[in-house]
Amino acid sequence: MALEQSPLIERVLRVTSADHIEPTDDGFRVGPVVDLQSTEQRSADDWRGAALSDPFAPGLLVAEDGSALALIVRPHVLHDSRQRQQVEQAVRTAIAASGLDPLLTAIGGPVALDVAQLHAMQRDAATFTPLTTALGLGLLWWMFRRWLVVVLAALTFGASTAGAVATLALMGRPFTLVDSMLPPLLLALGTAALIHLFSGVAYAGHGHASARDRVLDAVQHVRQPALFAALTTMAGLLSLAATPIRPITDFGIAGAVGVALIYVVTVWLLPPLIARFDRHPWHLRELGLHQLRRLVRGTTRLALRRPAWVLGGFTVLLVAGLPQLTTIRVQTDLYRFFSETHPLTRATHTIEDHVGGVTVMELVFDAADRDGLVDPAALSAVADVQRWLRQQPEVTYSLSLTDLVTEMHRAFTADSGAALPTKRDLISQYLLIYDGRDLYDLVDRDHQRTRLLLKLNTRGSAELNAFMHRVRARLAAQPPGDLRWDLAGSGRLFADQERLLMGGQVSSGLAVLAMVFGLLAVMWRSLRAAAICMLPNAAPVVLTFVLMGTLGVWLDMATALIASVATGIAVDDTIYLYQGYRRRRADGVGTAYALARTLHRTGPDCVATSAVLGVQFVLLGLSPFIPTREFGLLTGFGLLVAVTFDLLLLPALLMWVDRARGGAQ
Repeated sequence: MALEQSPLIERVLRVTSADHIEPTDDGFRVGPVVDLQSTEQRSADDWRGAALSDPFAPGLLVAEDGSALALIVRPHVLHDSRQRQQVEQAVRTAIAASGLDPLLTAIGGPVALDVAQLHAMQRDAATFTPLTTALGLGLLWWMFRRWLVVVLAALTFGASTAGAVATLALMGRPFTLVDSMLPPLLLALGTAALIHLFSGVAYAGHGHASARDRVLDAVQHVRQPALFAALTTMAGLLSLAATPIRPITDFGIAGAVGVALIYVVTVWLLPPLIARFDRHPWHLRELGLHQLRRLVRGTTRLALRRPAWVLGGFTVLLVAGLPQLTTIRVQTDLYRFFSETHPLTRATHTIEDHVGGVTVMELVFDAADRDGLVDPAALSAVADVQRWLRQQPEVTYSLSLTDLVTEMHRAFTADSGAALPTKRDLISQYLLIYDGRDLYDLVDRDHQRTRLLLKLNTRGSAELNAFMHRVRARLAAQPPGDLRWDLAGSGRLFADQERLLMGGQVSSGLAVLAMVFGLLAVMWRSLRAAAICMLPNAAPVVLTFVLMGTLGVWLDMATALIASVATGIAVDDTIYLYQGYRRRRADGVGTAYALARTLHRTGPDCVATSAVLGVQFVLLGLSPFIPTREFGLLTGFGLLVAVTFDLLLLPALLMWVDRARGGAQ
């Protein structure tokens, strides 16, 4: 077959190449299930009958009812999505060249899944990177009405995104599905940083006529909070390094580099350009930014006049939502990342309906010595495990060395009811005279290691982990003789990956909270101030998970990133607000006045940045690729909630603390 000529493909298993053992006058013969070289004239029904009569082909290479045939394409070790895409293309090309396109109903399995994810990533990057860029630039123009702002913003976006992607290249890491979220993330963060910078320039226009003085005043206003914001956001991203899944670690490192570049560009590189080319005066009332003051004025009055009400309301909201956290299901099913109408989903359903599940798992057994698997006791132990496995609801198909040895024994004795042979010499003789190929897919030539192949009808990580736990418990309670054993295969790989990811995300979430808290404490040299500022940022993350529990959204590979990313981003507005409040308090003004002036000056910036960030993430909700959609919508929700907490909860909390301490701080 043409596919077997590809350097990427090790073997193609099909009814015309799979081994079939049948009796002969002097023993047994190994030939293909369907022998196209046979000179005997046979009809289609004869071929179908031959395939269905084989003990191993139904459920693997042919549907149980004979309505479909399957090809199992086994590639060599593939290192990246590009090679998997080449394998799928080779399959499609070979099928088209054979004129079998009209009969093709499904291409599925791990390679097809990875290729579908690659296509989804490429489509989302091609769609949402320009959309979020245009949206960010459009909002900046609406807010500041200067083309210079738009041009400098485009340069900032390009520098940060290119730097993040270049970091991946320098580390020798591929651009993965997770990394496809980098451009929208950095575009949103860059937009937020630019809003604070140009807002400072616009406000400085009241007191300074020259562009140079305006820029110096603005930089003086934003330099320290911008540094703190960059450090906390980088901390949130770098906390992902606690996850043992390499693509997520790469995402965190590359994202942190991009954030660092945003800070360097906006605080150090853009100000000289603004001073050189910004020659027109600024009129705040003409800017879109000025229109946000009315909203901030209303939240300020509520927070400062009714702090107890605000605190009580938020407490009730959080307490009422906490029970929903227990309903969140930790589960990933990579096939559910696609809609029911997606070709991969339809193909997967077709494969499951005709030849079992697409999840493959293996039990690997090792004997202590060479030829240890020739021992009847060892094979009997493997057979006992296989019988138990066949009773499990997840197992749709199994194949082991014992199946082939038993089939050879039945053919040799011409006894359809013959069981596994009990004599070592006889087993050794069978293995010696076997002249097929399938046997050595199951056992090494030293007869010391064998694998029991399983096809499972489940694809979810929770079900796979539960199945593996049950298998391990069974083998621990009833060991297979003196054989060592372990689970392997793509099913275990995926389940372990998910388990490690969830464990890593717990570590990552705790790490980001600790890192952000530590940075805030160092910035303001006050544990109390750090604790106060953490509350408005941790609470929105909690509410985001409450929303997930309410809507039944799984905690999976995509949504697990939300806590670290959202916390690192949301704290930026808190830093700008608290830094302004702290500076005014240091000047000797009262708490209420300091908060009112800070909210009047910085509040509109925070609303604008959160709105821009939130809208850009919500825009990802238009993606047909479910991980992108859920990540975007939930992160956008978390950020929009965060600005509400910053404008209401933070000032109310500061007012309450001040009153509790008798007005002294």
